[in-house]
Amino acid sequence: MTTVHYFPKGRGWLSPKRSTKGVRCGFTLVEIMVVVVIISLLAMMSIPSFQRIQRRSRSSAIASDFRTFATVFNTYAQEHGTWPADTDPGVVPEGLEGQLNSTAWARISPMGGRYNWEQDQLHAGVRYKAAIAISATSDAPMRVDADQLRDIDVVIDDGILTTGSFRTGANGDPIFIIER
Repeated sequence: MTTVHYFPKGRGWLSPKRSTKGVRCGFTLVEIMVVVVIISLLAMMSIPSFQRIQRRSRSSAIASDFRTFATVFNTYAQEHGTWPADTDPGVVPEGLEGQLNSTAWARISPMGGRYNWEQDQLHAGVRYKAAIAISATSDAPMRVDADQLRDIDVVIDDGILTTGSFRTGANGDPIFIIER
């Protein structure tokens, strides 16, 4: 009975070469280059997906922060009959020190910048009675990414930045409107 070999014995694709004495010599340069090219192509295809997942994760975290903070501000307004006074970015408004998580409020947001309470402020020609913005500061620059803003808007409301509760305000800062 005869065995049929499609490759010369010991010389199949990715099989190590053998010297005349039967000692392994390793893979050929072409075989190694093929493997490197395949791994590179797989990495190139996975990077955009990984970046999209990261962006959506940041969007969900920001939307959750906006909702949590808005609940605290709404509670304050119900109890006091008015909104807290306007503050600088990262500064907890007076009267909310025990209610608002100061660490979460003062930290750099997932997209950069700091959370900023805005009471009776003008944004893009429209005055809002109560809103939470993310504003760039000297120690917390903000990367404004249109895809990121759209993702946040999809999570919060309608996915259109010119309508709904989430919009872009002055200087392109993202704002979450609590009361118009």
